[in-house]
Amino acid sequence: MDEYIVKTESGKIKGYLRDGLIEYLGIPYAKPPVGELRFKRAQKITPWEGVFDAKEYGKEAVQFDEGEYKGSEDCLTLNIKRPEKGENLPVFVWIHGGGYNTGAANVPLYDGAPFARDGMVFVSFQYRLNVLGFYDFTTYPGCEDFDSNCGVSDQILAIQWIHDNIAAFGGDPERVTIAGESAGAASVVNMMAAPQVRGMFSQAIAQSPLPNCIMTHKQARANIDLFLEGMGWTEEDLPKLRTIDPFELLKGNNYVAELHQYKNPGIFLPGPIQDDLIPVRPIDAIRKGSARGVNLIIGTNMNEGTMFVHPEKTGFPNSWAMVAEMFENNGHAAELPRVISYYQPSAKDRFTEFRAQKEFTLNSVPDVKEEYRTEGGDPFIAFATDYAFQMPSLKVAEAQSKYGDVWMYRYELVTKSGEATGWKASHAFDLPAVFANKNFKFSQFLFEGEPEEVKDGIIRDMHNPWSRFTTEGNPDPENWPKYTGYDTEIRIFDRRTRTEKVDRRELMEVWDDMRFYED
Repeated sequence: MDEYIVKTESGKIKGYLRDGLIEYLGIPYAKPPVGELRFKRAQKITPWEGVFDAKEYGKEAVQFDEGEYKGSEDCLTLNIKRPEKGENLPVFVWIHGGGYNTGAANVPLYDGAPFARDGMVFVSFQYRLNVLGFYDFTTYPGCEDFDSNCGVSDQILAIQWIHDNIAAFGGDPERVTIAGESAGAASVVNMMAAPQVRGMFSQAIAQSPLPNCIMTHKQARANIDLFLEGMGWTEEDLPKLRTIDPFELLKGNNYVAELHQYKNPGIFLPGPIQDDLIPVRPIDAIRKGSARGVNLIIGTNMNEGTMFVHPEKTGFPNSWAMVAEMFENNGHAAELPRVISYYQPSAKDRFTEFRAQKEFTLNSVPDVKEEYRTEGGDPFIAFATDYAFQMPSLKVAEAQSKYGDVWMYRYELVTKSGEATGWKASHAFDLPAVFANKNFKFSQFLFEGEPEEVKDGIIRDMHNPWSRFTTEGNPDPENWPKYTGYDTEIRIFDRRTRTEKVDRRELMEVWDDMRFYED
């Protein structure tokens, strides 16, 4: 390649050789969604003249994170890293998480260099978040010309761009694996159900997905009404959405984050909408074969709920009264006794003290000296873990196993800091291992006090199967059997990684096919 210049359908792009890898950063894959394109779905980029200098990452999407406002509306860019040599390489596409609310592809943890050094093309991309990306205003007066699922359209267009252009970077468009964690993993599941990207990837990895985080237009109004309240607006103020400073919108978004559980217990934060981009709810679409032929790794962490269940400003129900309201609101009041008896068999049981910090993000490590405490947090942590993550992930695995090979896992490593802070094996704690990164500040927090052999062991146990799956189509043929049902053998990632038969049939019987906030 002449000075690492490649020719794509969008135009020529200049890359840079750094640390033995060729990097192309900040490539625009869509028109900037600004001005008249605010609240419009992503549109193909107009091909540019000359050579685009892909020297540095683009800005993240508008968000409030680490206690500060950051990002830009002009955020639709992607990043590519590849080995110096090689053609027709497998492709690993990372979709970042953050609850459809925060996060970015340029977080140093997601550098992706270890994957590129394993002999693949690593790709990551930004997409619109929170109000600009996932709020549905289309049913409100004066907003009929707005689009729904703007953030989903960004993801779809990014995957289409990758499919159409990755060969120019030495990647094989027929060997694409899409992967993500949290909302990124939910996005992976959504893409398995999205008709517009069918056939554009052959494998998927979903780490701690929330597959049920998708609403109808009607149910989305529950969160949007709360947003209006937080902004101090009525419906008559909605035209301001077209021109207001985007950071001003985060006032209402933060209000929703703090109060949504108290208004509608068990509801998810604003996310994708069921519409023409995702016409059938993902789990139901996958059951019907929407991702036929796609191989899948899917799993959860043992204590996902510790990041979300709090005494104040909780992200999921933190009392049986809230759970009861959640079930009553969704027509499942008769099932409540069964659920309570599963998570709290005896009212006389005393649960260990629940500890959780006020805030936690990958970029903002919590202060372990400042913690909220309350008695009896355990059943609600387990409830949130199962409701949002484990139960629907099992449904995805069961559905997809009819159409492709599926492997399940659970991350159970409780490090010394995880024990000391009460986070245990919480949500996102698997990321440093998957990305083989011990030096990012979140990684340092997670591994504090642990010997090098523990760090290196969990990295080896998780990163290597992810790479092998991407390059060879099977994560570990000797030690990790394929999914066979709710009592299947799964891979347990821990201080001693192992394969165990985990019987979750009772769990799935308890939840049955109850549905929440779907009407």
